[in-house]
Amino acid sequence: MDRKELVAYFRSLDRSFFVEGDMKKYAGLDGPLPIGFGQTISQPSLVLEMTRLLAPAKDSKVLEIGTGSGFQTALLAKMSAEVYTVERIADLMEKAQKRLELLHFSNIYYKVGDGSRGWQEHAPYDRIMVTAAAGILPDDLVDQLAVSGRMIIPIGPPDLQELKLLTKTASGNIKMKTVEFVRFVELKGQYGWGK
Repeated sequence: MDRKELVAYFRSLDRSFFVEGDMKKYAGLDGPLPIGFGQTISQPSLVLEMTRLLAPAKDSKVLEIGTGSGFQTALLAKMSAEVYTVERIADLMEKAQKRLELLHFSNIYYKVGDGSRGWQEHAPYDRIMVTAAAGILPDDLVDQLAVSGRMIIPIGPPDLQELKLLTKTASGNIKMKTVEFVRFVELKGQYGWGK
């Protein structure tokens, strides 16, 4: 991944394009903003950092869990070959898809459904980006990660989670390290906080 290209594209993206109404005036702030349905668009510095850590390559097939506003999706699609993005809230997905089509992306595939289970039909993925917090590591997503693949996922209780970077070795083992502490909305489904 070309870090300079990533930063340049990140700076060129108008965050106000990805939020609605009164939230547009706050788009320049480095903080999360509500996008409806109890969901948020993450703070820009964290979106950039998570993308940098994921390190998608030009030939990467990427799975994104939690399309949300489409802001993170745009970064991934710019830096990757293909992005398969899953969002459980149909209204959010519809709006995100319209935005991303206006940005002329043709390498993004959309699915409304339970992201905690991934998107098995197109697995394995070179990179997996999870933008909601799991209570435990989702086995379904680990299984869909390619050998030498990387996954970014927040794991932990509601108040504070550890942002984890996972890599899968040639033998299928998982190496995991904590990058920082974060606070995300819940990854709904069998790996959420109620489990």
